[in-house]
Amino acid sequence: MKLTIIGAGNIGSAIARGLGNSEIINSLEIYCTDLMPDKLNKIKEANASIHVTTDNIEAIKDADIVIVAVKPWFIEAAIDGIKEALDYKHQIFVSIAAGIEFDKLCQFLKKDGDELPAIFRIIPNTAIEVKESVNFVSVYNATQEQTNIIKKIFDELGLTIIIEERLIGAGTALASCGIAYAFRYIRAAVEGAVELGLSPELAKKIELQTLRGAVTLLETNNSHPEAEIDKVTTPGGITIKGLNAMEEAGFTNTVIKGLKASV
Repeated sequence: MKLTIIGAGNIGSAIARGLGNSEIINSLEIYCTDLMPDKLNKIKEANASIHVTTDNIEAIKDADIVIVAVKPWFIEAAIDGIKEALDYKHQIFVSIAAGIEFDKLCQFLKKDGDELPAIFRIIPNTAIEVKESVNFVSVYNATQEQTNIIKKIFDELGLTIIIEERLIGAGTALASCGIAYAFRYIRAAVEGAVELGLSPELAKKIELQTLRGAVTLLETNNSHPEAEIDKVTTPGGITIKGLNAMEEAGFTNTVIKGLKASV
């Protein structure tokens, strides 16, 4: 299976590196393109087996899957540059561009006399770099077999969820934007710990392990977060005092507002 990635930015290069270290695709069958040779050189440094080029047309030749991983404002031009060389009957088209819906992609991809290809919209987050992304996948004009192939590939890079296009915004807010919100919480916790007398390095180490423990408890016990909170909050204890102080400052409401603002 030949897989071509158009665009070697943060997400495109992360996909290339991640799949280059997977068992599902031979790294020799991965092709990555970009206009900037420096970005391609970094991919080569990470995995010399991956093919890199500045020639999009050459890269998509005989590809089974074509992933366009460019910024949303570049995707029309990127598609226009390769459209005539795409084989809609045999190639799967994947867009990573946030906010560009299927109706726009269909408009960009339309060719006289050709039916549209199988199209997938995929929204990952930056943890794709360490193969721990949440990948939201929406499907247009694809068979179940094609959908299974795409899901299997992106499962190599994290948790892959097939959702309706109308829910991509919610998923993006929760996971793609949400990873930044998680980082901001960690930063705030570290700053608070520094005020309490811990060094920044030690505070970060403690907070990361605390979050790992919280995630593991929820996964192992298959429990609701509030059930785990109840185990920690003894009557009159310090934890409930801290939680109530956070809620008084608007913690839960602020998180919800942030998510809604991101959609």
